[in-house]
Amino acid sequence: MTLIRAYWTTGRLRGMDDDRINLGRHQSIVRRLSLRHSARFFLLPLLAFSTVATAQTSAPAAATTVTRTMPSAPSGLRDAPYPGVIQLEVDATDVARAIYSVRQTIPVTGTGRLTLRYPEWLPGKHAPRGAIADIAGLTFTAGNRTLTWRRQATDVYAFDIDIPSGVRQIEARFQFLSPTRNSEGRVVMTPAMLNLQWEQVSLYPAGHATRAIRIQPTVILPQGWTGAAALDGPQVSGNRIRYAATDYETLIDSPMFAGAYFRRWDLGSNVRLNVVADDPSALEARPEHIAAHMALVEETLALFGGRHFDRYEFLLALTNELGGIGLEHHRSSENSRDPDYFTGWDANGSERGLLPHEFVHSWNGKYRRPERLWTADFATPMDDRLLWVYEGQTSYWDLILAARSGLQSREMVLAEWARYAAIYQSQPGRSWRSLEDTTLDPIIAARKPRPFPSATRTEDYYNEGSLIWLEADMLIRQQSGGRKSLDDFARAFFGVRDGDRGVLTYSFDDVVDTLNSIQPYDWAGFFRTRVMEPAAPAPLAGLTLGGYQLVYRDTPNVFDAERARESKILDLTFSLGVVVSKDGDVSSVQFGGPMFNEGVVNGTRIVAVNGMAYEEGRMRAAVTAAMDGRTPISLLVERGGRYRTITPAWTGGLRYPHLARVGSGPTLIDRLLDPRRPANAAASVP
Repeated sequence: MTLIRAYWTTGRLRGMDDDRINLGRHQSIVRRLSLRHSARFFLLPLLAFSTVATAQTSAPAAATTVTRTMPSAPSGLRDAPYPGVIQLEVDATDVARAIYSVRQTIPVTGTGRLTLRYPEWLPGKHAPRGAIADIAGLTFTAGNRTLTWRRQATDVYAFDIDIPSGVRQIEARFQFLSPTRNSEGRVVMTPAMLNLQWEQVSLYPAGHATRAIRIQPTVILPQGWTGAAALDGPQVSGNRIRYAATDYETLIDSPMFAGAYFRRWDLGSNVRLNVVADDPSALEARPEHIAAHMALVEETLALFGGRHFDRYEFLLALTNELGGIGLEHHRSSENSRDPDYFTGWDANGSERGLLPHEFVHSWNGKYRRPERLWTADFATPMDDRLLWVYEGQTSYWDLILAARSGLQSREMVLAEWARYAAIYQSQPGRSWRSLEDTTLDPIIAARKPRPFPSATRTEDYYNEGSLIWLEADMLIRQQSGGRKSLDDFARAFFGVRDGDRGVLTYSFDDVVDTLNSIQPYDWAGFFRTRVMEPAAPAPLAGLTLGGYQLVYRDTPNVFDAERARESKILDLTFSLGVVVSKDGDVSSVQFGGPMFNEGVVNGTRIVAVNGMAYEEGRMRAAVTAAMDGRTPISLLVERGGRYRTITPAWTGGLRYPHLARVGSGPTLIDRLLDPRRPANAAASVP
């Protein structure tokens, strides 16, 4: 899913960050590619992978009503081939003004009304996220004739066009005026790079299954730029790339990253890492950095066994200018990280879980998909209620695979779990809202900022889901005497039908049945209690079964320390119940915490601490001094020009979550994080 982090108050929504490090033994096989920022294009895909795979394909079929492998198309949608091939040309050269200019030639049959739609409900975004407000200059013509069109008043993504007799094709033209600053939306074009998402620059005929619509895309890039996309059959002429015709569903699932500064590494197994950057210096990766990414590929393939892509393209932007993203696709992923992803490797371990997360989604989310999250077009609403499997289990595996590959250290993984466990141990919103209900949050809230997210909850199915799946794994290991684990579920559920390039949907019962085939247990009751009911117990049991316990110390764990340093904040979530910027601005308030009880809300500024100007060190010292019960914390705060002095009631000192090992010797969690790839098989414990 589109990347996002709300880790200070609700835990991290995994679609966006992670870390792990390991210098590995793969340095000798790392393949380097020279920096490309000349007038020459690097063809994508490589000729070796430029033909469409002829593998088994589980494709949803309208005539099938029995098997979940092929869910039926919604009534009223035609699932037969749309006549002809739509031609789509996108001119992406206006990087100064961030404008995409679009021309589409659309075959038509007969006369009367043709309805074209702009994509609304988009896979991976779990909500209606179509950027229709950013299109301009929309016109339709047939030859020299301008055609009349009207937007549907009750379905604003639909455009009705009057087609005169004798017309066999029409031409649509418009501009996509992409945001130029964050306040306008996610920035997708800068002077140095772009992220072309085809749903933002195309229309499609309504009433037709999107997989039955053929379309041939062409993109015109700025001179000297290199583009990468998981599309087949590129034909390059100057700065123009024309791809082979594909179906519209696949096109929308195959975005492009392009830029003036580009580099690519072969990670083995037909997987490549394609990187664009604001500046060429950000592309200077060391061999051990690429080795860790190669190990990620090996560990993921070792986990799932089968694969469902002929090739896979990591698309990674190292940037301060392009908007942040972490979004899954079947044969690629859209990812962005800070420019120091490689050059500041030793200090940014918390950021390196994004690529593992999106890679896992090729299996969990794209190939295996909840049956109501597959739709036959981009207008049909989706049912998000199994996102605790789709995103929650993916958030579990991204941590495990990052540790197994060395992209993140074990210490970092344990620190992340510690933070999530502490959040859910103290989250007041759990009393009224179930985890399952948070799966509807992408639709309910659209990720807008909230005054007290600890009370309303947010998309907790990511990180709480991770802890629930940890408990499931530990239970399987315990119940089976160490003979089975969630690895066996991953292979049986996601790794099936090796080579299948299609979509195999699943239900709650499918998840439960497969778990029972691995290790019999009351899995339906397990998930009902933890996922579907409000006031569920805090998800700490997996940590306990795994040999660790949640404790609090007066110094941050490695995850919290790194993220606080990066964001320049003081995180007092588990003491005073606030997060404070370096200038004293409050950005998060724990509902029911000491500062909340003093009437502090987001936007309040702490002006002074015990009579002295606010500084982080003074704030820490005041919280520590108050532990004696005789030295109250005195804060001068300001909001809206009004000043007052408060004395929050807190004598517990600084508190930060950590995981402490219980007993001695290797724990189940330690064994869980052992590598599984063949070179490390001897060290692996099921």
